[in-house]
Amino acid sequence: MKILITGGCGFLGSNLAAEALRRGDELTILDNLSRQGSTENLAWLQQQGKIHFIHADIRNSNDIATAVRQNKPDAIFHLAGQVAMTTSIANPRKDFEINALGTHNILEAVRDFSPETAILYSSTNKVYGDLAQFGYTENSTRYICNDFPDGFDEQVTLDFHSPYGCSKGCADQYMLDYARIFNLKTMVFRHSSMYGGRQFSTYDQGWIGWFCQQAIETIQNPSHSFTISGNGKQVRDVLHADDMVSLYFTGLEKIDSARGNAFNIGGGIDNSLSLLELFNLLEEITGQKLNYTKLAPRESDQLVFVANHKKAQHLLDWQPKVSATDGIHRMVEWVRSLNEKNK
Repeated sequence: MKILITGGCGFLGSNLAAEALRRGDELTILDNLSRQGSTENLAWLQQQGKIHFIHADIRNSNDIATAVRQNKPDAIFHLAGQVAMTTSIANPRKDFEINALGTHNILEAVRDFSPETAILYSSTNKVYGDLAQFGYTENSTRYICNDFPDGFDEQVTLDFHSPYGCSKGCADQYMLDYARIFNLKTMVFRHSSMYGGRQFSTYDQGWIGWFCQQAIETIQNPSHSFTISGNGKQVRDVLHADDMVSLYFTGLEKIDSARGNAFNIGGGIDNSLSLLELFNLLEEITGQKLNYTKLAPRESDQLVFVANHKKAQHLLDWQPKVSATDGIHRMVEWVRSLNEKNK
């Protein structure tokens, strides 16, 4: 099978690329290498097997059209994007051009040159807005959404908040509409929190990895401190890279029967964590007390987002297998190994 991965040198992309190589697929990666860690991931992938690398930006419609026309892939995993809420607020035009216009370039290239190509798109839970219209209670460690105790499903009304939510929501809806209007084979995954190996986290993106990094730095310097936004009771369900990889390839297998669908994707209620609960787990793993100060909550931040993934379980026969506890242990080891390598 011929697979093209946009953003293939990022966290999710490099994990999917490694699996494609393991499967023996013919792999093309398109990436502009702007993301922290992308050049390291590219070098790592080139050691794993044969890849065709295209250094390009999805904002350039000519580059995208050429890549699709020349490769005519069986599938595109469209992961390239601007992924930080804070960046979208600082530079909303750039955010729009990457997420909305860049995705439209992908769709048009496939429609024009390779209409049988399947496109699986990495969307976000931010298309649902801040979810403040629902009822919440709190206990000592987390917020609880009383209206959706088992997680939010796809029937929740879309409500784009922030430039990031708008740009990703626009792309999300174009993906679904191109299945309706042009009969393209598209599928949308509205992700909650993702983490795992090959993730080079930053303060504003990849919170599991970022706080694992803070825990490792605390081992080295017990007086190390960091900041969090809000009171730490915000809840997300976390999904390990291994489960994300199985999701995309399972979705590809089911594309003919499930095209034109959007799926809420995450670890589910059993793999949900608040910041405070993550810190408790990290303190248990490392044996070090974490020191942090609280800042104001982020704009449009959700108190709770847990994905109800019953639709994916029903239509794709997929569900997560890596527990949050096991995954966090593995993430700490990945961050620790990265620090050792960079010494």
